[in-house]
Amino acid sequence: MHKVLVIGAGKIGSLISYLLAQSNAYFVHLADIQDDNHHVRRLGRLPNFQYSKLDANDSQSISEFLKKNNIDAVISSLPFYCNIPIAKAAAANHLHYFDLTEDVETTKAVEELAKKAKSAFVPQCGLAPGFISIVANDLMRHFPKLDTVKMRVGALPTNISNALQYSLTWSTDGLINEYGNPCEAVEHGEKVDLLPLEGLEEIKIDGLTYEAFNTSGGIGSLVQSYYGKVKHLSYKTIRYPGHCAKIKFLMNDLKLNEDRETLKRIFEHAIPKTFQDVVLVYVSVTGTQDDQFVEENYVKKFYPKKMGGNRWSAIQLTTASGICAIVDLVLHNTEKYHGFVRQEQFSFEDVINNRFGEYYAN
Repeated sequence: MHKVLVIGAGKIGSLISYLLAQSNAYFVHLADIQDDNHHVRRLGRLPNFQYSKLDANDSQSISEFLKKNNIDAVISSLPFYCNIPIAKAAAANHLHYFDLTEDVETTKAVEELAKKAKSAFVPQCGLAPGFISIVANDLMRHFPKLDTVKMRVGALPTNISNALQYSLTWSTDGLINEYGNPCEAVEHGEKVDLLPLEGLEEIKIDGLTYEAFNTSGGIGSLVQSYYGKVKHLSYKTIRYPGHCAKIKFLMNDLKLNEDRETLKRIFEHAIPKTFQDVVLVYVSVTGTQDDQFVEENYVKKFYPKKMGGNRWSAIQLTTASGICAIVDLVLHNTEKYHGFVRQEQFSFEDVINNRFGEYYAN
């Protein structure tokens, strides 16, 4: 039985803990700076599980905890700015490391730590970045010559009740980070940094109209992996029509991108949270096959699900299932995965056939 430490007992960390512990293949230590919270209480009497109070910024305490409990792998489900001390502790103790970050600079720092590591360092797990890169890579492998790759993901409320036409379904810090930071892409065969909240386009799925626009981080490491092999490669976030214009007013016109703490307070005070959501995943790849210009697509919607007597949102399920599948694949194939590991190194078939990744297949 593998022993893992999950740091961060929020929406995602609690479900990661539930999925791993109830499989009876993992003993899960879930840690957070708080003594207790409602996410932990939802887990009830979970087998193979222990909750502990731990400060993610205290590398020494983390290292002592890792040694005392003979931990095999560390999973960070905290906001991106908390990840570096955790990754350093994992490196110092020669343990496998996983996180959910969408932040480009954090990923670069993790990659630097991984250069001397014999264990696996796997950032950007989850949905986007994460599963979206695995899907896109799978489709791209079907084309001897690539032209355009469009990656689009949205986590939306099923019912709209406010002017922003949005509900908070995940980390507010992560949301603001992706709305406010430069966006890596490939245009006309060249690496470029695009402005967030630009590139507005209309997208139709199942007869419904959505909008999509540039956001940071969701493209993962695909720009590095496919630079020189594709003409156009981009990632955009899907929202209900009109959302982008209102966010641009807040972040650009009112300059709240320069005062993110105020923006965070506004979002968390004014935008409701919801567990009634839908996750949209859309990938389009065009290129040449047998001397023909061909397009292949992956389009799917994911919905909430009840497990263990609790209702889990679609964004919780897609994110937690994604990282749990990756953790499972790495810990059972340690000879294959070591050093810095990109999401596109994982097979789509391996992920959806994994006991945790099967949520994506249903």
